[in-house]
Amino acid sequence: MRVHVVSDVHGAVEALSRAGDGADAVVCLGDLILFLDYADHSRGIFPDLFGAENADRMVELRTARRFEEAHELDRSLWAGLDRRAVIERAVRKQYAELFAAFPTPTYATYGNVDIPALWPEYAGPGTTVLDGATAEIGGRVFGFVGGGLRTAMRTPYEIDEGEYAAKVAALGRVDVLCSHIPPALPELCYDTTARRFERGSEALLEAIRSTQPRYALFGHVHQPLLRRTRIGRTECVNVGHFNHTRTPWAMEW
Repeated sequence: MRVHVVSDVHGAVEALSRAGDGADAVVCLGDLILFLDYADHSRGIFPDLFGAENADRMVELRTARRFEEAHELDRSLWAGLDRRAVIERAVRKQYAELFAAFPTPTYATYGNVDIPALWPEYAGPGTTVLDGATAEIGGRVFGFVGGGLRTAMRTPYEIDEGEYAAKVAALGRVDVLCSHIPPALPELCYDTTARRFERGSEALLEAIRSTQPRYALFGHVHQPLLRRTRIGRTECVNVGHFNHTRTPWAMEW
């Protein structure tokens, strides 16, 4: 059995359409949407609407953790626009292309920049969407936990710790624990390029320690200090920033 795992697709449609080549199934750990590319500020919904100069400024402020100034810039740019309607139109366009590119079968969960309410309209019969639920793939039980925890970035799918922990608990014992965000180990949460800690989950960390799945797979941190480590018998793996690598992480058994 061979499974390819991707995360942080961020609009990489052509690469996503090839992600299943040579695999029996694809697992996607979310962040399909490209709102603002931190490596190329000309790409994404934000620069399409407001231009590369404003995108440069937004990245500068966020990277410097000057979040109030970033929020003020954001408010000034959106003044007079129906933010929800404009973003939804742009997201729908990306989702139509991305979900059409998913190989069959694909098992997917949400990232923190995704909009879960729209997924049922675009997920075809070959794509199974899971969040706080499990699926058997090749005789192994995969558990999925989507979204992220609340941060100053205020991305679309951030939830409270209690709600997130309840989804983790609902999985029970699994062979492969799949999430968008990492367990709360500093070396897995630190982004070496952004020079900041992303938020990891204590509930995931506790589940790994107590149930010891074979693997804990995640993404979210694009340039982590460590891409993999062990917690007891569990291999913890950041499967990579797919928008950058264009290469899925592969597991075989």
